[in-house]
Amino acid sequence: MAFTAYSHRPTTIRRQYLPGNVDAMPEGNRAGATAMLGALLALAWLVPTPAAAARPALPEQVRCESPDTRRVHCPMDTSRGVVLVRQLSQNACIRDTDWGVDTLGVWVARGCRAEFRARPGADVATRRVVRCESSRGRNESCPVILRGAPVRLLRELASAPCRRGESWDVGRNEIRVSRGCKGEFEIGDAETGFPPGARLLECESRDRRRRSCGTTVEREVVLVRQLSNSACEKDRTWGWDAERVWVDEGCRAEFAVD
Repeated sequence: MAFTAYSHRPTTIRRQYLPGNVDAMPEGNRAGATAMLGALLALAWLVPTPAAAARPALPEQVRCESPDTRRVHCPMDTSRGVVLVRQLSQNACIRDTDWGVDTLGVWVARGCRAEFRARPGADVATRRVVRCESSRGRNESCPVILRGAPVRLLRELASAPCRRGESWDVGRNEIRVSRGCKGEFEIGDAETGFPPGARLLECESRDRRRRSCGTTVEREVVLVRQLSNSACEKDRTWGWDAERVWVDEGCRAEFAVD
């Protein structure tokens, strides 16, 4: 059987010196360490260091809310200007009174709650939408600056119908709702009217029952995409008139309303 022999011999470990501890080194090593330290410092200057963290891109659309009427600031891109696209509060959202803009975002106050969007290019249409609700069937008024601008119903948000002249109407600078009408209303331009193009509306017949989805129809309604297994056939399981799209027998689909 082979054996491996080990011999124990005392060894001396030389003291190690760190480059930065120049004064503690023997004279012969000090000059070399100083040169090494200088080289390391020079290298540190040559190695690229990360630039200051780039400022994160600000969002182009935000929801900003003023709880308990407090003033709140919401960062967003305001370089091209800002438009209010959807009012979500019963409290008024009037520019320079209830909301405004600075270089870093938008602010809201006095209970204003809304969605804001950076102003798009000239070739992109924007829609100004206000939500107005009649709680428990009461008459409610939603202040909005109209100055002669037209108003139309985009979509109902509850089962109670929204019919102009019955459960919703327009005042001088307000939208009025009653009888449980809850809806989103679009504000057009006093001179040019509403932005061109159709709006998408989803309507569903639940439990195969007939259902009406209130909206303002000016020209026509076209079925864009059927979402149900049940057939959606025009004039049989879906149709429309000037104030609504209706579906029946389980039809569920997206419609382009113009």
